[in-house]
Amino acid sequence: MKIGILQCGHPPAGVIERHGEFSDMFARLLGEDAFTYETWNVVDMVFPGGPEDADGWLITGSRHGAYDALPFIKPLEDLIRAIAGSDRPLVGICFGHQIIAQAMGGRVEKFKRGWSVGATRYDWTGMGQVALTAWHQDQVVEAPQGARTIASSDFCAHAALVYGDDIFTIQPHPEFASDIAATYVSEKKADPVYPEGLIETAETRLDTALGDRTIGARIAGFLKERTAPDA
Repeated sequence: MKIGILQCGHPPAGVIERHGEFSDMFARLLGEDAFTYETWNVVDMVFPGGPEDADGWLITGSRHGAYDALPFIKPLEDLIRAIAGSDRPLVGICFGHQIIAQAMGGRVEKFKRGWSVGATRYDWTGMGQVALTAWHQDQVVEAPQGARTIASSDFCAHAALVYGDDIFTIQPHPEFASDIAATYVSEKKADPVYPEGLIETAETRLDTALGDRTIGARIAGFLKERTAPDA
């Protein structure tokens, strides 16, 4: 099975040096031998010909906002709607979660309570609490009609969504294993975009046991069998 990865941004240079691009992180999360992969850097306006170019699709995170007036946003939304109508599975992570919601009629905005960074616990339908690495300020504040919320926290009401049998999206980052999260913390310590103390607090949670492998297996199962995590 071929998975098309739509890469919507690039990690910081220090993260790339240690862990590779987002596409590399997802191949490790889902299993390098579990699928074949092809990556399109849509953030750089490199798009596939259409949904038929892969058997399933995954949209990565990005430092950009789904509402930003950037050249790749509208064609990506058009592609999302085409994939949604193609009977192929689609997964979105962080920005991918947000842009899919926006393309399907939901609302994304810069959250009034600010940032969520570092290991965070989410309540999952049928799974209980699972900790994953959060790294976002934007979030889905209004889910599209027909989408089901299957994970949430006190900070993020729509932390994971399922749309019918074909779309599964997650706000936090299961591809950010503990070592990747630690590199992000190191890279972002001096970044003035983050409120004082936020990165330092995330650093204190680096030893939290993450459910990245559990959720990674759920994503892989969804791509193969269309089985949602609450099924």
